Amino acid sequence: MRPLAGGCIAIALGLAAGQALAQESCSNRGDLDLLYCDENNDLVADAPKDPKKFKNPSTLVFTYTPVEDPAVYENVFKPFTDYLSKCTGKRVVFYQVQSNAAEIEAMRSGRLHVGGFSTGPTNFAVNLAGAVPFAVKGNAKDWQGYQLIFVVRKDSPYQKLADLKGKKVAHVQPSSNSGNLAPRVLFPKEGLVPDRDYKVLYSGKHDQTVMGVLSGDFDGGPVASDVFKRMIDRGQIKAEDFRILYRSQTFPTSSFAYAHDLEPKLRDTLLKCFYAYRFPAEMQKAFDGADRFFPINYKEHWALVRQVAEGSGEKFNKAAFDALARKEAEAAAKGKK
Repeated sequence: MRPLAGGCIAIALGLAAGQALAQESCSNRGDLDLLYCDENNDLVADAPKDPKKFKNPSTLVFTYTPVEDPAVYENVFKPFTDYLSKCTGKRVVFYQVQSNAAEIEAMRSGRLHVGGFSTGPTNFAVNLAGAVPFAVKGNAKDWQGYQLIFVVRKDSPYQKLADLKGKKVAHVQPSSNSGNLAPRVLFPKEGLVPDRDYKVLYSGKHDQTVMGVLSGDFDGGPVASDVFKRMIDRGQIKAEDFRILYRSQTFPTSSFAYAHDLEPKLRDTLLKCFYAYRFPAEMQKAFDGADRFFPINYKEHWALVRQVAEGSGEKFNKAAFDALARKEAEAAAKGKK
């Protein structure tokens, strides 16, 4: 299918129009948008009270976070989407998205039914799109995580984060956990304060930060360790060309979430299909040895991510999302020049 564009005007209009559909009766919303309710206090949107609002589409739309080239992941997930179609008895299509904002808006507008969201944007997806995270990649024992790492060229003079003061440092996107939010909380303890000791430049994607460091466009940058490893495994870069100056504690990797208004029987079938699936060799290679979708819940497993976001002053509301959409659209426009 045609890639979803990240136009901030269309997104803003879609979000504004949705306010008119806000639920009339709700005893608790927490941080959720007016469209959603959280009366059981699990921090995610409850299913609609009115059965007429349930969605049971003939075609399920699935996507994966645009941390790298979306076309790559359409191929990686092909065995799974074929399986999911047989398991649910529905046609399943992979919808390429070019930005986090576009992915979030697609679920909010009802065009996306299930998908993988990057660690940081998961918070926006939950609050603004009614996404309900239910799994991350993992194995029989545990879920798969990643670290924030800071990479520089091996032949550079930099030996510690504080050496990057006044240098060209690339963050990924405003909503990125490892590529922006976590660095703002964790780096000051290492003697480097973003937006004070260096001007934050946004590359748009983790792999673009890595390639920018390699080419010399950037002196260094924070990225997700799993993306860095996949680039090495695919032969895009050589590990010996880089030096890692910093490595954080482990964060959960991308969440898989379904739209809160899926018809309950379809939702339950979808979950069973996901949890029963075992990754073939190609998918295991692409995802650092993970072989399944490991069950999680947002309230428990995203607690550390929310703490980091709060520590950086980040909010996951409509105003912050509109700002994210504008920045992503501006970055995309610059990339086309």
